[in-house]
Formats: sequence, C-alpha cells, structure tokens
Amino acid sequence: MPFALFPLMLCVFSVGSAELVVAGVLPAIAGDLDVSLSDAGLLVTAYALGVVVLGPLVTLATSRVPRTPLLLGLMGLFAASNVLAALAPSYPVLMTARVLSAITHCTLFAVCIVVAGSLAEKGKEASAVSRVAVGLNLATVLGVPLGVLLEEHFGWRSSFWSIAGLSLFALALVAWRPPVTPVPVAGGSGGVGAELRVLRNRTVQIAILLTALAMAGVFTAYTFVNPILTTMGGFADSTVSWLLLLVGCGSLVGNLIGGKLADRALMPSLVGVLAVLGADLALMALGGEQPWLLLVLLVVFGAAYFAVMPGLQARILTGAGDGAPTLAIAINIGAFNIGIAFGAWFGGQLLGLDFGLRVVIAASALLSWLATAVAVTELRKDRRAVRGATAPAPAGPAPVPTSPVPAAADASTD
Repeated sequence: MPFALFPLMLCVFSVGSAELVVAGVLPAIAGDLDVSLSDAGLLVTAYALGVVVLGPLVTLATSRVPRTPLLLGLMGLFAASNVLAALAPSYPVLMTARVLSAITHCTLFAVCIVVAGSLAEKGKEASAVSRVAVGLNLATVLGVPLGVLLEEHFGWRSSFWSIAGLSLFALALVAWRPPVTPVPVAGGSGGVGAELRVLRNRTVQIAILLTALAMAGVFTAYTFVNPILTTMGGFADSTVSWLLLLVGCGSLVGNLIGGKLADRALMPSLVGVLAVLGADLALMALGGEQPWLLLVLLVVFGAAYFAVMPGLQARILTGAGDGAPTLAIAINIGAFNIGIAFGAWFGGQLLGLDFGLRVVIAASALLSWLATAVAVTELRKDRRAVRGATAPAPAGPAPVPTSPVPAAADASTD
C-alpha cells in the first residue's frame, strides 16, 4: 500500500472500530453503568442516528474546507470523543461521547474515500479506494475482537482508550505527511446545489432504502452477537474475542467475493447474497443452540454481510453519477446507519419484551428477505430498461416528409 494511503486507512479503521466495538462489549457496559442490555443497545442506535442526521450536514457545511485541515480537525474531535467515552462516569456521559464521535464519522469516511481517489492514477481510482476501505474490514476482523479481548482483561474502557490512541497516531501521520495539497472537498462543478440534487434521483432513493433494509437485517442480530454466542450458543465469555475473529475473517473473504460478484453482475449478485443472508439467519434461529453449527452460521453471516456491501456502494454511486461524489458517499453511510440504528433499536425492543434471542434472529432474517424483495424489484426494472433500449423499432409505413416540397417539383406534377 502506498504510504499516502496508509494514514487514510488508519482513519477508516479507527472510525469503523469505534462504531462496531460497542456491540462486543455491551454486557460489560450494561453491568458497569447499571443499565439494562436493551438500554445499552441504544448506544449503537444513538451513534447510528448521529451519523445519519448530522453526517450529511457536516459534509455539506465543510465542503469548502481544505482536505488536510479538515481531516486533522475531524480526527482530533474523534480522538477526544473516545477519551471522553473511556472516562465516562455514567450512561448519559457515555451517550454524549458516542454522539460526538458520530458527528465526525460520516465526513471522515467520505473525505478519506474522495482523497484516496484523487491520489490514484487515472483508471486506478477504485483500487486506491478499496485499499483505504479495507480499514473497515480490518475493524471487523481485528478491531472488534481486539476490543473485546481488551475488555476481558482490562475492562470495557480500555477498548475506547485504544481507539483514542490509534486515532491520535493516524492524526500525527496525516499532519506529518499530508496526503494531498489542500483543495476543496466537494466534487463536481455544480456546488452544494448539485450535491443536493442527487437526492431526487430515483435510483439513489431506492438504493438508500435497500441499504437501510439490508443493514437493519444484519444489525438486529449482530448488535447482540455477544449474548448470542454465550447465552444461546453456550460458549464461554473468554472465547468470544476469538470467535469474533473467525467471524471477521469470514467478512474479509466475503468482501473480496462480493466485490468480484458486483463487478460481474451488480443486481443479480445483490439478490443472491441477500437471499443467502436471510437463509443463514433463519437457520441460526432454528438451530443456533448447537454451538458449532452456530459458529459456522456466524462465519457465513459475516461473509454474507460484507459480500453485500460492495454492491450496495456501487449501486448508490452509479445512481449518483459523477456530479456529487462526496455527498453520495455520505448518503450511503447514512443509509447504512439508518439500518444499524433501526436494527439495534428493534432487536433491543424484542429483547425488552422478553421474546428471546431466537425471535431477534428470526426478525433479522425477515428484514433480510424484505431487502431481497426490493433488490429483485430493482433487478426486474433494470432488465426491462435494457430490453426497452435494445428492442427494434416497430415496423410501419415510411414517415411522411415534413419539409416543404420545392416549387419546381410542384410544377412538374401538374
């Protein structure tokens, strides 16, 4: 990986770890701060809602700020918010820290992706972006399991201390070797108006809905992955970090497979992967009390979850076009977090009503199949559009000339 991309990847890794690690340490937070597990799950919901509501606003408000100072400022606030989380004496303070962290998430991720693309040679932008985006994979493969491992030995606060330290290291690298000469963040020549007009695009609107449904299907269950492993599967608490590492490895493989599938056939691959995700969750709800079956299903779950992500991102960027790259990415992140927020809230509500983990997982399966249905509808629409564009023109009489007949020709016909 070129060194210029490495600090950006670390920024994405830090942001992804901060978002996801809470799901792995929820029981410890709930016990230490004396709140219920469902209330602790609202930390995930609040973070996601902060990304959705505030993220695009911050992206637009900072659209004229040079990239390097913007990255430094956002990473500084992000590191400070994680320090506050590590020191939080109460649940409200921890919630405040999560919201502060969420304010930076959307714009940080979007700017890192746009900067990566601008650093690449023409025709190799996607490769550069994928190298930076692998930080999100590593957050799942390494960040979450390591955060849980730290929690087991040093308490849940150590997870946030480690993220804060990594964030400061990434900030120092950006300050030492700025990735680009500072230029405006916003892409395209149409300004804020052009960025906002992307919201009227039907393909983008449906892509946002599809992304939100898919992530709701994932996080209704994944938010409570720790109790699924320990309470439902019967695994010891000390093994959770290693089991999550296996799930993370599955997600890394799934991301590679999903990217290749999306390159070959975008919507068919989305339909297939979402259907597999729903089927996997349904099997988990039925047979998840068998420990090793549960583990296999969770690995497949991680692979399917990340296999669907490249296709979702490609769909929304294709619909947005080239006129609004930064806001398109921000909207995509918002759509992911709408699903995450709803999934975490919905799963928590089901647990709060004493329906149990089986029902939570079954609800995840139903949401995944609902996303599959939306994807099937879009696939059919795309195929109808292709057939309409390639269909031969209907046969009929030759068109009648509409231009006036020359006077000389009129005289010859009399």
